[in-house]
Amino acid sequence: QLQLVESGGGLVQPGGSLRLSCAASGFTLDYYAIGWFRQAPGKEREGVSCIGSSGLTRNYADSVKGRFTISRDNAKNTVYLQMNSLKPEDTAVYYCASIRRVYCTVKDDNLSDQMDYWGKGTLVTVSA
Repeated sequence: QLQLVESGGGLVQPGGSLRLSCAASGFTLDYYAIGWFRQAPGKEREGVSCIGSSGLTRNYADSVKGRFTISRDNAKNTVYLQMNSLKPEDTAVYYCASIRRVYCTVKDDNLSDQMDYWGKGTLVTVSA
């Protein structure tokens, strides 16, 4: 069964850090670009970050640039999202998704519609 599984979410205070993981099973991520998305209550889903299949290209939403870092370990079939300096407005369910391309960008407004596989999400809550 092809699936992506996110982990690492939780409750953290403002200014804190979390590292999310996105593990693939049933297929190899080597040929897939991976995107992280989030959806806050009452808001539309938004792209947070994308990493190319080789890991050489990365891009971020302006709202997280300089605070979040995306990375991947193809040997472990896993993609990570390191989140630092977290703010209450980062509170959301975070999803990872794959697309069988070399490259993806969160600047593409239609990116989420193009993704092949989605995880079920992990909740991140930033609160004092």
